[in-house]
This record gives sequence, structure tokens and C-alpha cells, in this order.
Amino acid sequence: MANGSQETWKENLNNTMICPECKEFPPNLKEEFSCGDMVCGSCGLVLGDRIVDTRSEWRTFSNDDQGNDDPSRVGDGANPLLNGSQLQTSIAFNDGANGRSRDLHRAQNKATHDKSTKTLLAAYKELGAFCDSISIPPNVAGYAKHLFKKVDDAKAFKGKSQDTIIAGCLFIACRQLGVPRTFREIFALTKVSKAEIGRIFKALEKFFDSENRKKKVMAAEAGELVNTEDDYVAKQSVDPKALCNRFCNQLGLNFRITTISQNIAEKADKVGSLAGRSPLSIAAACIYTASHLMGQPKSPKEISGVAGVSDGTIRTAYRLMYPMREQLIDSEWLGDGKGDLTALPAA
Repeated sequence: MANGSQETWKENLNNTMICPECKEFPPNLKEEFSCGDMVCGSCGLVLGDRIVDTRSEWRTFSNDDQGNDDPSRVGDGANPLLNGSQLQTSIAFNDGANGRSRDLHRAQNKATHDKSTKTLLAAYKELGAFCDSISIPPNVAGYAKHLFKKVDDAKAFKGKSQDTIIAGCLFIACRQLGVPRTFREIFALTKVSKAEIGRIFKALEKFFDSENRKKKVMAAEAGELVNTEDDYVAKQSVDPKALCNRFCNQLGLNFRITTISQNIAEKADKVGSLAGRSPLSIAAACIYTASHLMGQPKSPKEISGVAGVSDGTIRTAYRLMYPMREQLIDSEWLGDGKGDLTALPAA
């Protein structure tokens, strides 16, 4: 018989994590909440990942103190494209049968109405719709929104309509990120005239350049380093090589013809045979030449449909290129029967 005062034996059912390298007991384990890892304090072996931080959250309402350094980890991240703290609570509009939430929703909108934020949201929505309609990459849309935010913060171009500024920001964003669009394409998209797009484009370039200079002067006065990552750098006119790539894709031409048309455009720029012509007409004439050279001819009318220039303009540019065809066409393109120089139409 066991003594009543003696404790009854019980099996230890606790699971204990032990480092397989050190095999220390009790284990010397450290929870690295900053990276979410469970690490052995003796040898540094990682024993677990994605560890949940079970410590208590902290909140503070002293946003105006300590240099606006709020250690709160509660809430969503701030959107740099919007103004304000963005921590307000939104009341749902639809609650079923009664209209109490609708009344509260309207009352909250009146109390927290911010005209500048409303204007920004409307402009961002329009920019996003424009970019989606012509398959422009999302990074271009984001950069266009960033440019519009700069203009809105500076309260510049008060006499200009919002549609005009949006068209200018979209044109600049496309050019800066290597997917240029012509004035004609932006006009077809935004319904802002080509002349107005050209004027706002020049005005925006001057504005962004002046903003860069102001930032550098302020940083020099404060003795700080200048962050040049966000600086606006003016680009030259549209490169015909970039237009050749896009136009060939729209015409269904293969990669080889696309590459040859780009090389012809590059050589034409060095030779100067098309000096003074617009990038659109240069790209169209190079595609016309490359397609006939490689045995997949496209008519000037077909090319004009994607390039946005008349077929007469394409023929005129081709007529200027034809006398220098031997300088523009590489002999490697003609080897093994790949290309035929005699297939080029006589100018």
C-alpha cells in the first residue's frame, strides 16, 4: 500500500523542444520576434520559423509628441498617395431593412469631408481606368499617380483642368518608364487635344525640374544628403526603336523582323537619312523595309493603321531610306536565303 501522503506518479505529457545539435536540457532557446524565428541561444541553429508574437500590443495617442514617432502597430499601413493619417473609421452603408446606418454614413461623410482627398481619389481612379484600357503596366499607373500628387500638393496649374493634368502626367510616366505613347494615342485615350497635351507636357517638365532644384537647395542649407532616387530626369524624344517593338507586335510580325526593324532605325539615326522626320514615320518606314526584306510584306496602309501616320508619309520616309539601303541593311540578314534585298519595292 502506498502512503497517502506520497504523490501519485504522473507521466509528463509536455512537449519540450530541444536543439538537436546541443541537446541541452533545459534548452536555451530564443524567440526572435523581429524575424519570426526560434533560435538556439548556444549554437544559433534555427529551430522554427513564422513564430507568432504573443506579447501584448501597445497603443499611444500622442501622435503630436516625440517628433510624431508613434510606436503603434495597430491598423493598416499609410498610403503615400493620400493625405492625412488615414486612420478614420468608416461606417457601412447598407444594414438591411432600417436606414440607421445610411444616416450615420451620411453624417460621417459630412463631418470628415476632405475635398483634396476626394479630388485625388477621383484622379487616381481615372488614371487607373486609362492604363487598364490600353494595357499599360501597373508601375506606370503608380508613377503617374505620384506625379499628379506632386502637382496637387504644390497647388500648381490652377487654371488647368484636371483632365489636362492627368493626360500630361500619363504621357510623362509612359516616357519615363520606357513604354512611350504618342500625343495622338494619349488624345484618343483622354480626349484632350494634342496641342494642349504638348503645352502641359512642357509646363510639367519645367515644374518638376524646379521642384528638384528647390529640394537640392533646401538639403544643402540643412547640411543633409540629397536623395536623387525620386528626382525627375527629362527624357529625349521618343526612340523609334521602342515604337518598332510595339508596332510589330500589333502587326503580328515575328521577333526577327522586330529586331531587324529596330536595327535599321538605329542605323538610320546614325546615317542621318531620316533627319528631321518624326519618330512615328521613322518606325513605320523601318517596319515597311524589314517586312519586305524578310518576305512578310506589310502594306503602308496596314502599317499606318497601327502607327497613326498616313501611308503617304510612310512612302515618303521609305523613299528617303531607299538610296542608302546597302548601308542600313546588314549582310548577315541576307545569308542562307533569310532575306532578299531585291524584294524591297523600288522607290
